[in-house]
Amino acid sequence: MKRWSLLLGLPAAAWGAGNWVPKELPPLPAEGPALCSRDYLTPEEGAAVLAEAAAHFDRAEKWQDYAQRMRAQIQAGAGLAPWPRRTPLHPAIGERRTHDGYSVENVRLETAPGVFACGNLYLPLGDAGRRPAVLTTHGHTGPARNAEEWARHGRFGEAVQQRAATLARMGAVVLTLDMFGYGDSLVQFGADAHRRPLAMTVQLWNALRAVDFLSERADVDPTRIAVTGESGGGTQAFLLSALDERVKVSVPVVMASSYFFGGCPCESGRPIHRSAEVFASNAMIAALAAPRPMLLISDGGDWTKFTPEVEFPFSQRIYELFGAQSQVENVHLANEGHDYGPSKRAAMYRFLAAKLGLDDSATARDERRTTLESPDTMRVFKADAALPAGALREPAAVAAAIAALQR
Repeated sequence: MKRWSLLLGLPAAAWGAGNWVPKELPPLPAEGPALCSRDYLTPEEGAAVLAEAAAHFDRAEKWQDYAQRMRAQIQAGAGLAPWPRRTPLHPAIGERRTHDGYSVENVRLETAPGVFACGNLYLPLGDAGRRPAVLTTHGHTGPARNAEEWARHGRFGEAVQQRAATLARMGAVVLTLDMFGYGDSLVQFGADAHRRPLAMTVQLWNALRAVDFLSERADVDPTRIAVTGESGGGTQAFLLSALDERVKVSVPVVMASSYFFGGCPCESGRPIHRSAEVFASNAMIAALAAPRPMLLISDGGDWTKFTPEVEFPFSQRIYELFGAQSQVENVHLANEGHDYGPSKRAAMYRFLAAKLGLDDSATARDERRTTLESPDTMRVFKADAALPAGALREPAAVAAAIAALQR
C-alpha cells in the first residue's frame, strides 16, 4: 500500500524552531490537557492572535517549521501518535443504484479490526478513466429515533445527498462518511458514543483511511483528491487537510474561526489546539493546507461572521508567503446562517470544478436532478443483526483496538 505524506516520528529536539504561542492567552490548566472549547477566545482576542501570528510568520520557512510542529501537536493531541498501523480495509460495497447522471452504492470500511466506517459512494455514469475524488464529511444533526429524524440525520440529510450527487454528475468519485456514533456507527456503538473525546480520534483516523480507500481505487486520480464538510464536518475537513498532503483541495464550511473552537468533544475534547509550546486556532489549522487550494465559506449568523475582515486576510497572508495568494478564496454570505445550503454548495461546486477539472455546466450542477434516497436504502447496517462477525460494540474496545495498532 502507498504511504501518505504525513509527519512521522519527528524528534522532539527538532520542534523548537516551530514553537509559537501568542502573548495573551487564557492560562494553561494546573493539570490535565490544555483544552480549547467553544468560545475559548473572544472575537477581539481571536483577531489579535491572528494579527500577532501574521506579523511573526514573515517568511515561508518560519511558517513551515511551525506547521510541522503544529501537525505533531494535532496528531498527538488526537491520540494518534505514533500513527496506528494500517490494516486491510476489507471494503464491502453494496448493490449499485442508478439515477440521473450518477449512481450510489453503500460502502463499509474496516478502519481498525472490528471498527467500521460506513458511507455512500457516488459515481459518475460511464467510464472516463481516473477521475477526481471528493470526501464529504457531515456536521452535527439531531437524534435518529424515528423515520422523520433519520431523514435529517448525518449523511442521510438532503444537503449531504445533494452535494454528493451533484459532484458525481460533475465527474467526481464522491464518498460520504459517518461521524462516530452517527448513521451506521450509531447502530454499531450507540448515539452516546459520539459525545466523548474518542470521537475525534476515530473520525480523524476514519477520514485518513477513507483517503486510503479513494486513492487506491482504479477509477480515482490520486493527485486530485478534495475534502469538504460543514460545521463539525468542516473541523474534520481542515484537520484532515492539515495532516494528509494527499488532500489537494479543501473546502471547510462555516467552521474556520479565530475564536470559536467547536462545542463538541469530537472537535475540541482533545488537546489539538494548544500545549505549553504551541497554539493554533481553527483558522490557523485551516491555513496549514497552504499552498494547496482552499475555499473558506462563511456566513453572517455564526462564528464565521468576521471571516472577510479577520480569518480570510490571515489566510491570504500565509498563502502569500508561498506565492500562492490566488489559491485561497472566501465566499461570505452575510445574510445566511449555519448550514451547507444551496448558495454555499454553489460556491463549492464552482471552486472544485476549477481546481479539479470537473464539469461546471448548469446541467451538471442542476440539483433538481438529484434523487433523494431514504435512510433505509442508504444504510449499511439495517439492524444489529447486520453487523459483521467480530464487530466491536463498545467505545472502550475501539480505543483499545486503535492503541493495539500503535504498538
